[in-house]
Amino acid sequence: QVQLVESGGGLVQPGGSLRLSCAASGIIFSRYNMGWYRQAPGKQRELVAVISSGPSTNYADSVKGRFTISRDNAKNTVYLQMNSLNVEDTAVYYCNADRDRRYGLGQINNYWGQGTQVTVSS
Repeated sequence: QVQLVESGGGLVQPGGSLRLSCAASGIIFSRYNMGWYRQAPGKQRELVAVISSGPSTNYADSVKGRFTISRDNAKNTVYLQMNSLNVEDTAVYYCNADRDRRYGLGQINNYWGQGTQVTVSS
């Protein structure tokens, strides 16, 4: 079965750093575009960063210059390095895998992890 398991969340002070990891299993990892999303209380889920199978990267304006997404295909893992955290970064962070259409689409092409809580508070 397909699983995306996030880790690395926790409580951090403003200005601090945190590194999230998402370990994938059950997929051919290199064929998937990987992304990090987040959802704060009362808000819609939003894209934080994405790294393609290429790999190219894109970031939400709110995190540009502070967050870095990377992937290690040998470990089937995508990371999100978060620096200069502020209270607006508080959210549940979700890992997403989206199959690159260049490899052909199947019945299920998108998967989500269960999320990891990131709380930025003094």
